[in-house]
Parts: sequence; structure tokens; C-alpha cells
Amino acid sequence: MATSETSTHDAEADERNERLLLYVNGRIVPKAEAVVSVYDAGFMLGDGVWEGLRLHDGRWAFLGEHLDRLFEAAKAIDLEIGMTRAQLVEALDATAEANGMRENVHARLMVTRGKKAKPFQDPRLSKEGPTVVIIMEWSKPSAATFQRGIHLFTVPIFRGLPVTQDPKLNSHSKLNCILAGIHAQKAGADEALMLDPHGFVNTTNSCNFFIVRRGEVWTSTGDYCMNGITRKKVIELCRTQGIPVFERNFSLVETYDAEEAFITGTFGAQTPVSMIDGRPIGDGGPGPVTRRIRDLYMRLVRAAVA
Repeated sequence: MATSETSTHDAEADERNERLLLYVNGRIVPKAEAVVSVYDAGFMLGDGVWEGLRLHDGRWAFLGEHLDRLFEAAKAIDLEIGMTRAQLVEALDATAEANGMRENVHARLMVTRGKKAKPFQDPRLSKEGPTVVIIMEWSKPSAATFQRGIHLFTVPIFRGLPVTQDPKLNSHSKLNCILAGIHAQKAGADEALMLDPHGFVNTTNSCNFFIVRRGEVWTSTGDYCMNGITRKKVIELCRTQGIPVFERNFSLVETYDAEEAFITGTFGAQTPVSMIDGRPIGDGGPGPVTRRIRDLYMRLVRAAVA
């Protein structure tokens, strides 16, 4: 079966992205010159952590929480970022200013252990570092993808246990999620629906996952998924706005019978899911609860950057 061409990270085409300026270790350089060494620990081993951020009206949405998560992840892998929070904010703002960016902008802030002396695993071989890179693009989520919704396929690759690689960690090493995505795409879907080690519905290969059943919003317990900031905001919004919301275990049987489903992430905010394992969800488009939550979330973003 042919693979799908749709993704939750689909963006409207923008020719300005051909002329980007990117941040690499204290320098803002043209896109073609934004390179790191082949000895870099991130390239060689996926040894690093990252954050995705959105720029709204010249301000970074939920910046403090993103930086909290970045520094927590760096501490977890014993990585010294080498920059303060203020210096990282300055780098983000300087890169946005250099590109003339204020709205519909997505940034990927990446920190790796740096350049290694030899091409081996030992972290002590990272003698030069860390490496800090910011990729910043004009990136408006695709309206067509929102209306069509995402098609998911349940894969046999599950989210791992904390004793192997904690799924809450926003690390550069994403091979299990990449393989899950490949599995789903080979089946003709857009992305993978991943289960937890106990067989309960958990997350997609790139975003957090929610369903709507009988007017209630359900998401996983959070034990085996990325601790998504957008996920947390959706749960908080539901609680403050009187929408019943539950973090719980639920099965594929319950998922197939949902009236709505959607995924959450920094890039797309809330993206509807219109099909899972060949079974239509709802009427094939964004449902009323999904639309309401998206509207509430965008109001929250505007308030946060005001």
C-alpha cells in the first residue's frame, strides 16, 4: 500500500523559508551555512535534548514552561547546556529578529553534548561542547489538514518503560517513534497510534492523543507519553471550563467507538483524527468538542503573550 503524504506537521508553503537565518553556537548564519561536525554527539548518537516553541505576536508562548522542561531533560542526561535561561531567550529573540519574524513561526531549540574526540559512545569523549542550534521557520499549520483530519494506524511498537528510555524525555534519540511512523505509513496511514506496555492506548509517534466519548475527554494516564505542554494546557482548560476530562487507561475498543479524537502538540495545537485503523471517527472532520477546545486554547495563547 502506498504511504500517506499527510502529516500533523503539515504547514502552508512559504517561500521565505528558502532564505532563513539560523542560530549555531552563538552565530546567526544563512541556512546553507548552518552546519555541525560529523563528530557531534547529536549527529553520531542522538545524544541531546530539544524543545519546540511557537512565536505569537513577537512573543514565545509558554516560554517558561518550555525552558523548565529543557533544563530538566538536560539534567536528567547530565548535559550542561552552557547557557543561562536568559541567554537562550536572547538567542531565540535575536534569531527571530534577524529573520523579521513575529507570527506563525516555529522554532526548534536543540542542545547536544557537542563534538567528540573519537566516534564512540562514551560521553567523556565530548571534548568540545555543548552544541546549541536554533532552527526557526515560518510555519502556519495547514488548514486543509485540520479539516481532513489525521489517519492513524495502531502499531506493535509501544512506548517504552522509564527504565529503558523514559518516554517523558524530549531527547534527540527518537528511533522507536520513527520506526512506529514508518510502520503506520507503510499501512497507508499518516501517523502511528502507539500503545503502552500494558496494551492501553497511549500516544502517537509525535503527539499526545485524546478521545471524546459521551461528552467526556479522555487521554492516557501520562505514565508512558511525552509530558506535553499543550497536553497539559488542554487538561487544565477542560477542568476550568467545565468539560469532563480524565487521565485514564482505555482500550482500542473504546477508542474506535469515540465520537471525536484529536492530537496535541506545540506545532499544530489540536489536530483532529478522522480515522483509526480504517475505522472512521465521528463525521470525518473536526468535532464540536475539538473545535471548542481549540478555540479556548488559542484564547489562552493570546492571553499568555499579551
